[in-house]
Amino acid sequence: MEIIHVSAECYPVAKAGGLGDVVGALPKYQCKAGHFAKVVMPMYRTKFLYNNEWVVDFKGSASIGIYNFNFTIIKEKTNKLGFDLYLVDIHGLLDREKIYGYSDDTDRFIAFQIAVLTWLNSWQHQPHIIHVHDYHAGLIPFMLKNCYAFRKLAFIKTVLTIHNAQYQGNMGWDRHGLIPEYDSYKWGDLDWKGQINPLASAIKCAWVVTTVSESYMAELRYKSNGLEALFEYEKGKCRGILNGIDNEVWNPETDPYLTNKFSVKGVAAGKKKNKKKICEEYGLDENLPLFVFIGRLVGEKAADILPGAFHNVLYHQHGKACYMILGSGEKAIEAELASITASYKGFYNTQIGYDEALSHRLYAAADFLLMPSRVEPCGLNQMYALRYGTVPVVRSTGGLQDTVKDMGEWEGFGIRFNNATVSDIAHSVYRGIEVYKNKTHMDWMRKYMMRIDHSWESVVEQYTEAYGN
Repeated sequence: MEIIHVSAECYPVAKAGGLGDVVGALPKYQCKAGHFAKVVMPMYRTKFLYNNEWVVDFKGSASIGIYNFNFTIIKEKTNKLGFDLYLVDIHGLLDREKIYGYSDDTDRFIAFQIAVLTWLNSWQHQPHIIHVHDYHAGLIPFMLKNCYAFRKLAFIKTVLTIHNAQYQGNMGWDRHGLIPEYDSYKWGDLDWKGQINPLASAIKCAWVVTTVSESYMAELRYKSNGLEALFEYEKGKCRGILNGIDNEVWNPETDPYLTNKFSVKGVAAGKKKNKKKICEEYGLDENLPLFVFIGRLVGEKAADILPGAFHNVLYHQHGKACYMILGSGEKAIEAELASITASYKGFYNTQIGYDEALSHRLYAAADFLLMPSRVEPCGLNQMYALRYGTVPVVRSTGGLQDTVKDMGEWEGFGIRFNNATVSDIAHSVYRGIEVYKNKTHMDWMRKYMMRIDHSWESVVEQYTEAYGN
């Protein structure tokens, strides 16, 4: 099959979260399975853009409302990502460094989608599947079915994958003129509770709807930021497909970011060497269990309760463990987490910002990974942790409960808790400190975790089945 992935993110081109990781890996493994997968995304001004070679694939023009715009689509020359990568450039809209966060994001992503469909309209053949990711590409299923300009494409199957249903792209009906002309009686396919809602529209119009874990799909029917009734109504075409991870990128035996690489057999010694290096750099005690948090410092990740949780464990479990934070997000949370360092030097440190190399090194060095998320559709960090022999300490939600089995169960290898609260986190840390003392059990858990297969090969087969429905 020829599969066109349309996304706002794709690692390593531009990434803000798990969406980028998935779109950077799934197409590669689809190509390895014999399909022809391609990715098209905006042409942000990133290092990847400037450090690689490109050819112009298409030049065209389109309109968004009453405004005409020209656009260019370029293609990466060497297929270095394992699939064809196309970038859409629209002067004044997509030619920016950041992915999100602009006041005109609505215009930016609608124009991007119109440009993609205009490009596909020019093809002499049609792809089998257009696979759209999250609300940034969510108007494509509607436009294919209903907009006059794209009726040539109307019978292409569209698949929507929801990576996070909290973000839906809502806009007022005063913006409806931005969408290319369509039969006005079809307005209901755009509307949800009196607004144009791109994610709701995609759920209504797509051939198949997937999300990134079975538990998250079940959760959406009672907790989806206002879309609960829609998920219940459309449940017949919805399915959860657990994300995979790229074992070529996340592999402690070959990871270029690690000075001390290690295998399952040598996990204890390998982690000890990596931990020693991290602890020397950040002033931590290498002889104590090391807990890390890696991710966005936002409410979804329960980062707002981390300062209270760390104060609690550093006071009540003082001298029994060390803690390291890597992440960025809300400035108040960043400042509060950073301020703890002065009070607990030698046991706690932070690195505010995004650092891909350091994240790999922390997975290799840490004994435990904290993920107290309020919302975690799939979660990839816990899978990375498993790959590097790091025990995940997670809240039982979404993909976290699908991938982590509590050590109190038969063949359990992780630590799970129920509530995103200071007390639940503190108790889970205490459990981690206690199991760390049992070197035999820790060694067994590490080796067991590292052998769990969360690779993309089996996931690709599930998507192929979904496309065939």
